[in-house]
Amino acid sequence: MTLDEATWDEYYRKIQGRQPRQLLLDVLEKYPADTSLTAIDLGCGDGTETALLLSRHWNVLAVDGESSAIERLMEKVPQGARASLRTQVAKFEEVTLSPADLIHASYSIPFCHPNHFPALWNKITYALNPGGRFAGQFFGVHDSWANNKAMTFHTESQVHALLDGLEIEYFHEEDADGQAASGPKHWHVFTVIAQKTQG
Repeated sequence: MTLDEATWDEYYRKIQGRQPRQLLLDVLEKYPADTSLTAIDLGCGDGTETALLLSRHWNVLAVDGESSAIERLMEKVPQGARASLRTQVAKFEEVTLSPADLIHASYSIPFCHPNHFPALWNKITYALNPGGRFAGQFFGVHDSWANNKAMTFHTESQVHALLDGLEIEYFHEEDADGQAASGPKHWHVFTVIAQKTQG
């Protein structure tokens, strides 16, 4: 599985026009409807979720390792919402995260190299404000991409260890055959919403 810019561009073309992911819709229900809170869309991809956050009056830092992702995002953002948006083009090992009330990482952080994943996770948990939430996915060891040494995969117990100190509000494991934009694959995914406790 190659992860060069051409591969990501092809992926963005295949998912063009998709709806926002359900995980983001679910976690937003835990916040006031009209908010000026701050979110980080970590691995913002084609920008669908960032655009939704902006439409709901969040301040957003959109981060992606590909400049083409930010370009696609900007095409979705109305001029009047751009004052609430900051962008950062950075690989996971270089990313700088500012304080946030929500960090959304939809199918993104498993693409962090295992050597850099612990530091990335420390940045995520440190950046969360008290009461803030992480919403995202970890890939499991049964996933059909698990032989990719440049990606990070976890057992269920390892995911729970990462979440130690956070209050788990939603935890779901998928371990089943399915489809990816690239074709059939076996998905092993842990989907999580977890809150940083106050104090």
